[in-house]
Amino acid sequence: MTRIDRKFAALRAEGKKAFVSYTMAGDPDYDSSLELMKGLPGAGVDIIELGIPFTDPMADGPTIQLAGQRALDGGQTLQKTLDMAAEFRKGDDDTPIVMMGYYNPIYSRGVERFLADAKAAGIDGLIVVDLPPEEDDELCIPAQKAGLNFIRLATPTTDDKRLPKVMQNTSGFVYYVSITGITGAAAAQATDVAPEVARIKAATDLPVIVGFGIRTPDAARAIATVADGAVVGSAIVKMVEQKHSVPEILSFVQSLAEGAHSA
Repeated sequence: MTRIDRKFAALRAEGKKAFVSYTMAGDPDYDSSLELMKGLPGAGVDIIELGIPFTDPMADGPTIQLAGQRALDGGQTLQKTLDMAAEFRKGDDDTPIVMMGYYNPIYSRGVERFLADAKAAGIDGLIVVDLPPEEDDELCIPAQKAGLNFIRLATPTTDDKRLPKVMQNTSGFVYYVSITGITGAAAAQATDVAPEVARIKAATDLPVIVGFGIRTPDAARAIATVADGAVVGSAIVKMVEQKHSVPEILSFVQSLAEGAHSA
């Protein structure tokens, strides 16, 4: 069992839904980003998604694109992102970390080297948005063999014919993208999400977590009511952009987590 598997088993035993947060590694700088990351579990975060900054993030809206650019301008690299995870692990051996990003930085490093380094740094799973199931031999299968969960995205356009292919080698959980389009665009609606989550659950035993378009504690609660948990990214990253202090951001994160946990 990975840390992700153990986390979901513990949440199920408590009758709770998961709250997952996304932050961009190195935004606005390495030290602030690490301080925020270290504070997330205490604010109620069950799983941390750590963004890998990349120059061409095609699935991301302006908020996360700008965060990646700020991080890159500040000197953040894939190595520094792995270093952040390793530093976090010195004080927390329980909270799962999922690295989320694009294949190019991983490919540039070399898959075998990256997976060994990610495992050593305490990474538990990967979300790589631009690698479809047809490319599973490229990273997904090697990642699973290395003991990392490979988490797949399902979207409103993933029809019943496509869904089994998407689920084929997925592990850890399924990330359902609640809206068609980029991060931070429209607001997620539980009434639209519920039947889609049910459809995915009919195709897999994995937990289904919903992200994109969740910005408030009420929205996190509503989505967690119809899924196994909620992900918030852009709303947290926006606070970093607006230069809120780490304690202010963690207070907001705590309110989101309480929303999801009250579902």
